[in-house]
Amino acid sequence: MNKKVLHTLEFDKIIERLAGFATSDKGREYCELLKPISDIEKIQARQKETGDALQRLFKKGEVSFSGIHDPSLYKKRLDIGSSLNTAELLSVVSILTVASRVKGYGEPGRADSSTDSLTHYFNDLDGIEALRNEISRCIISEDEIASDASPALRSIRRQIGTMGDRIRSKMTELLNSHRDYLSDSVVTMRDGRYCLPVKAEHKGNVPGMVHDQSGSGATLFIEPAAVVSLNNDLRELHLNEQEEIKKILEELSAKVYENIGTIVQDFKVLAELDFIFAKGKLAQSENAMEPLLNTDGRIDLKKARHPLLDPKKVVPIDVNLGKDFDLLVVTGPNTGGKTVSLKTVGLLTLMACAGLYIPAADRSEVAVFNDVYADIGDEQSIEQSLSTFSSHMTNIVKILRQVHLPQKAERTALVLFDELCAGTDPSEGAALAESILDELHRERIRTMATTHYPELKAYALTTPGVENASLEFSVETLSPTYRLLIGVPGKSNAFAISKKLGLSDDIINDAAARMNQEDQNFEDLITGLEQKQSAVIKAQEKASHDAAEAEKLLNRAKQKDASLSDRTDAILAKANAEAAEILKRAKDQADTVIRNFNKYGTATPDMSEMERQRSALGESIKEHQGKAALKPKKTTALKGKKVDAKKLRVGDDVIVLSMNLKGTVHTLPDAKGNLTVQMGIMQSKVNIDDIALIGDSSSAAKKSKGGTRHSMSKAASISPELMLIGMNSDEAIRTLDKYLDDARLSHLSQVRIVHGKGSGILRKAVHNYLARQKDIKDYHLAAYGEGDTGVTIVEF
Repeated sequence: MNKKVLHTLEFDKIIERLAGFATSDKGREYCELLKPISDIEKIQARQKETGDALQRLFKKGEVSFSGIHDPSLYKKRLDIGSSLNTAELLSVVSILTVASRVKGYGEPGRADSSTDSLTHYFNDLDGIEALRNEISRCIISEDEIASDASPALRSIRRQIGTMGDRIRSKMTELLNSHRDYLSDSVVTMRDGRYCLPVKAEHKGNVPGMVHDQSGSGATLFIEPAAVVSLNNDLRELHLNEQEEIKKILEELSAKVYENIGTIVQDFKVLAELDFIFAKGKLAQSENAMEPLLNTDGRIDLKKARHPLLDPKKVVPIDVNLGKDFDLLVVTGPNTGGKTVSLKTVGLLTLMACAGLYIPAADRSEVAVFNDVYADIGDEQSIEQSLSTFSSHMTNIVKILRQVHLPQKAERTALVLFDELCAGTDPSEGAALAESILDELHRERIRTMATTHYPELKAYALTTPGVENASLEFSVETLSPTYRLLIGVPGKSNAFAISKKLGLSDDIINDAAARMNQEDQNFEDLITGLEQKQSAVIKAQEKASHDAAEAEKLLNRAKQKDASLSDRTDAILAKANAEAAEILKRAKDQADTVIRNFNKYGTATPDMSEMERQRSALGESIKEHQGKAALKPKKTTALKGKKVDAKKLRVGDDVIVLSMNLKGTVHTLPDAKGNLTVQMGIMQSKVNIDDIALIGDSSSAAKKSKGGTRHSMSKAASISPELMLIGMNSDEAIRTLDKYLDDARLSHLSQVRIVHGKGSGILRKAVHNYLARQKDIKDYHLAAYGEGDTGVTIVEF
């Protein structure tokens, strides 16, 4: 694929937008290296990855890959036996943390065990939890190693603290005894040693070593002889501390080196996933679809939009090329959208061949070409003394040579010309343009060209395999509609545009009189064809709309029928159950009577008891006969209560009289009194005369809605991050306590508590408070690069 066309068709701008969706440096680098290819299997694999990333974005939302840095920079140092510093070790932790998070994002849910083209990427990730935890335990930040990193370091730091206390105690004693000789009553540090600021004239009164003096020379910074030995011991302890830290870093570096292969693989997989998800995010932002691909040179774009134009203003176009014709001649007025149509076809072809989704309707088809060539825009070169025509012709000659190279015989190409052979004598330019297009047509090169030459319109009308297209122009508004009409040549509409821009009618009429009758007849023919084509397209659109509406009505009727069928089945099942119960009771009572008759047959009958049982059996029969004779409640009694449209509210409970079904008002009545009622899973459009209100449900609905709105506004207003910097411990804990309550009510799963680094007092207070909370699942310091020791992550 030639590089010039990538700039001409603005593919480089698409790459800039794509790179903007990547969240890591390496991911952005992969985006910037993306180029169209001509291997259809590889393109389909890229398209599949883009589609799977888009599906995951819809299901699970976005995932961040920020915080990963190329480990190959320090792998070479590890290869020669060097150790890593704290920043590099924390960089390793960052890679492993992101790998662990992304691997969790990629795991399927409990109800979803399916795999896709990205599954193997997620399976290849390894967060190496043991190594990540060990480094995080030992290194707090770039400037701080944890005292618990080793027993030796803990012991040394304890000794340093003890020694510091002894020195400060001794210095305080000396400060008080030599106060008259000091220029300031403070203890200072010079070169890591404790000193007193002594007046120069009293240096003999304070025995010790001079380490520094003030700028004026009036003050000397003297280390008292009494603490020299203690300072020496302290310096030795600091050296021991540095030696132990060096040993800890070496041990951690050795563990990193043992896993360097996995770390490098994690980085590469994360960068590749970042690149793939950037393609998914680009498709999501453009509402783009996967194109169908072919190697037959067939293009069929439906509702295609130029991705760099405002999606709210751009007019979608339908373009096809390579099926019934392989050469498309596009005509129409200036500023009518010819060049945009040309660029749309070229740019969407490049995007599809690069594995990107395209902003077009579903089932749009794009051909995979070996080469795409374009001669578009003002190519005038002052430096090379070339006119616009000469510059364009130079480019056209290069394109024709490339197309006709012997090694290109089996290769396919798409050629795009904007205003072919313009900028010279019209008759000569038209003849040249026709010859160039005819040459490409004989070679069956897929070609699309824009022009104003009427000779090319006639060429397209009379040549098999060549088709005209035009950009629609509204005579009523005297402005283009930007709709592309295939099969009809377009007028340039120079007279109409000039009139709209203010040119006098006299000049326009004079110009029209200067055209010969043949040209006028041809232009009138074109106008008629345009109008007929436009009418046919509008009729097709109306037919499609009517068919869609009919489909909706049919589906609605099927849903209504299914609902009534379900209700009928339920009623029959209930009736059968009641009938079975009645029969059971009757059988039980009959059995009782029979047993009594048998009993009375051998003894003196108790006639009063028998009469009582006979009466009870009769009453039971009458009761069930009464239930069976009950007639369904008639809704006709409600018809007299006409519903006031002004008082009706969305959410009111109503009964649809014709269907005897309860429902809820979904939309308010229109001018004809028609409204939509939601009845379970079914929606139906009914007239207001066919409904009756059930009680006064509007107030309850309002209360319910009000409560929901309050709850939602609460959830929307709570921030996932709390800033505590600048507060004291008590104030911070009160603020934190209230914030966590609000976060729980808002159903947040995780929040960030920003307490800063400082002396660590506020961090310790926050952690002590969190440790006592039973509903806190986990809390930990943020990862390196995301706030580390200055931020605590809380998970509920």
